[in-house]
Amino acid sequence: MVNWAQMYDCYGDVDRVPALLETVELEDDAEAWERLGYRLVLEHDLVFPAGFAALPRLIRLASRNARARGLAGAILRRAAGHHGCDDLLADCAESIAEFREVLDRHLQSRPVDYLVTFLDLLAVNEEYHWSAVLGDFTDDFYHLACPNCAVEVTIAIGDHGRYSAIRDWHLGDVDRRGLRPASSEELSGTARWMHRTAVRDGQEALAEGIAHLFGKAECPHCAGVFDIAGEYASANCPALR
Repeated sequence: MVNWAQMYDCYGDVDRVPALLETVELEDDAEAWERLGYRLVLEHDLVFPAGFAALPRLIRLASRNARARGLAGAILRRAAGHHGCDDLLADCAESIAEFREVLDRHLQSRPVDYLVTFLDLLAVNEEYHWSAVLGDFTDDFYHLACPNCAVEVTIAIGDHGRYSAIRDWHLGDVDRRGLRPASSEELSGTARWMHRTAVRDGQEALAEGIAHLFGKAECPHCAGVFDIAGEYASANCPALR
């Protein structure tokens, strides 16, 4: 049982969230959902004890309510932060496992919010970095230093091309080199799961983008070849709790 007297929300209150949860459990009240969201996720960045305490109840609603699904996902995307609620998060393990199934079923329906749900599922699987930075690959850019010569390289994966380049302030992306996408057989771990899920659900652009992101690039300056995702993650993945 949750001791709500100890579960403060984003405003430091301990008595508002339970009442709001009761309201949305009875009816799909848009205003109550909005107020609940503001109390559980501060400016879409931080999460507080009441957020984790509310997770099981949100997840019970998630299979039939898009707002519950979205709010539960927003909370879990921020679970890597320094929130001091590891015990509360651990208590939600069974609910989170249930949420994983809810999200996967939703993905298979090929919804309009596919990418958001995909990112939420990455967070459920504790892949917080890719949950935070992965785009839809229509116009995505990743900036990293070449591991061989340290020159800053721009990686483009989108409708305008899939290449590595040196970004010039006046000329744009110059000296472009085509990326070398990974084959499905070369992918492993999270990358393989991401790619297989996108393929399963007919998300061709997402699948192709993932193959390129986890493929290789050639540095336009020194011609050294490197792993894109590995270099980007090592340079940009934040220190987790």
